[in-house]
Amino acid sequence: MAETQYTEDNIRSLDWKEHIRLRPGMYIGKLGDGSSPDDGIYILLKEVIDNCIDEFVMGAGKTIEIRIKDKEVKVRDYGRGIPLGKVVDVVSKMNTGGKYDTRAFKKSVGLNGVGTKAVNALSSFFLVESIRDGKMKSAEFNLGDLVRDPESEESAKRRGTKVVFSPDESIFKNYKFRKEYVEKMLRNYVYLNPGLTIDFNGEKFFSENGLKDLLEDNMSQDDMLYPIIHLKGEDIEIALTHSKSQYSEEYHSFVNGQNTTQGGTHQAAFRESLVKTIRDFYGKNYDASDVRKSIVGAISIKVMEPVFESQTKTKLGSTDMGGKLPTVRTYINDFIKTNLDNFLHKNSDVAEKIQRKIIQAERERKELSGIRKLARERAKKASVHNKKLRDCRVHLGDSKNERNLETTLFITEGDSASGSITKSRDVNTQAVFSLKGKPLNCYGLSKKIVYENEEFNLLQAALNIEDSLEDLRYNNIVIATDADVDGMHIRLLLITFFLQFFPEVIKEGHLYILQTPLFRVRNKKETIYCYSEEERVAAIEKLKPKPEITRFKGLGEISPDEFVHFIGEDIRLDPVMLDKAMSIEELLSFYMGKNTPDRQEFIINNLKFELDKVEE
Repeated sequence: MAETQYTEDNIRSLDWKEHIRLRPGMYIGKLGDGSSPDDGIYILLKEVIDNCIDEFVMGAGKTIEIRIKDKEVKVRDYGRGIPLGKVVDVVSKMNTGGKYDTRAFKKSVGLNGVGTKAVNALSSFFLVESIRDGKMKSAEFNLGDLVRDPESEESAKRRGTKVVFSPDESIFKNYKFRKEYVEKMLRNYVYLNPGLTIDFNGEKFFSENGLKDLLEDNMSQDDMLYPIIHLKGEDIEIALTHSKSQYSEEYHSFVNGQNTTQGGTHQAAFRESLVKTIRDFYGKNYDASDVRKSIVGAISIKVMEPVFESQTKTKLGSTDMGGKLPTVRTYINDFIKTNLDNFLHKNSDVAEKIQRKIIQAERERKELSGIRKLARERAKKASVHNKKLRDCRVHLGDSKNERNLETTLFITEGDSASGSITKSRDVNTQAVFSLKGKPLNCYGLSKKIVYENEEFNLLQAALNIEDSLEDLRYNNIVIATDADVDGMHIRLLLITFFLQFFPEVIKEGHLYILQTPLFRVRNKKETIYCYSEEERVAAIEKLKPKPEITRFKGLGEISPDEFVHFIGEDIRLDPVMLDKAMSIEELLSFYMGKNTPDRQEFIINNLKFELDKVEE
């Protein structure tokens, strides 16, 4: 075997934009096409908005205007504006920015001088404009290269900064911005910054009551066991209540305005402090899981120079509040111990409801203890024998792994389908869970059924979501069923399972439907996979004369060699989203409850055409 030469010619230095483009995951996490809320295009948008938020926090600019049309994004704030002589440097020189000077930016989100540089380097078009002191300075870039750098000019526009960019389609393939994900991001920004107005494509977002508004907008009043407890301090805000219907815990956590979707030090401290304070208040050593069962909470803290565990800032690693202040854990514990204890003493009706909820949870846990023990043993045994789960090498619990956000579990039905996916998957990040027939319709059933039903028990164990999402093992949960009537029914039954017992899986954007092609149209030179009748017609038109047309009736008919195209770089996922206009109970009752004239009419009006297309 020839020896590989290693000389000076093998050594090269990358400039700032080359490194970002070569290793984008280091800067923005996964890439994706916009079907997931943590896909790269939303990180780019967030990086630009974060700078606007920091201006608002510093008392400059109360309005942010955002326009997204097709693949172009415009973000305009009315803050102080970038110093005109540094406009080009701030968006194109690494380790350059005002956030290094704590006199100008205190407790800001971005601290590493990378954010807008990553947006610039990963955009086919990037424009920055700064208006201040009656002048405007602009600069235009292409893939990070400066292409226009005019001198500053007089301007009568209001001061502030404007950024326009289009993510590079060679990196973010087939992407599109989903309105639902953008709106959720913007709502979080206004919850955390009362008094801020964000105008998104003409719709305005505003919050008066911070995290209290967040919980109220994410829960129905009927599902709250008691009115939201809302406590605020100088650098901390919390809101919490107990859900009447939800089994597991649900948390929304933030640091300096950043949504830490993977939690971290502050979220762990919040959970621990709630248990300790409630135990002390009642003078009883309640089990921690009983105290936290069904809690829906939110916490926001502000930290000097926070340390996150990745550039995407989804998990806090800081242990102190900055300077000589106490640790994050101590600070949160002291705040909750004092303020929550005071609240419970002053609101005995709420205190009684919480205690009754804890006692009920304790009783249910003890009733299920035997079943849970057996269920865990069954799950462990099944895992050992690899009967249901073909696991991957990366798990979300390993916070240091760069590919955590890519971890995916495909839920399939039948040996042939699971076999095709298993043979064609990326073994590093993609796992397969194989169902045995149709799942049970679990609408209206108690959590007990999750442990008694083998399919549900093993699925729960595979995902590691028994009590909370904190240790969820796969960031993406993908339902992969045939595109026929039976496949649709299985999808519906699985979605019912998550809505009934683990709705936060859907609320936090982890559940998807895999889209696979219905047709293959090919000739000797080219093969086109079609996901709709319209695409089939277009493919036939393109591949004249008569091409070979194959109709895929099930996933098992697609060979592993072909399947790799549909679960790899070009994977198509449809996110499962909740309609805010309808509560989960109403949703499940309508679709999965007893037959009603309303539902029969809905099926006749809406589903017949879809089923006709599937069965063609």
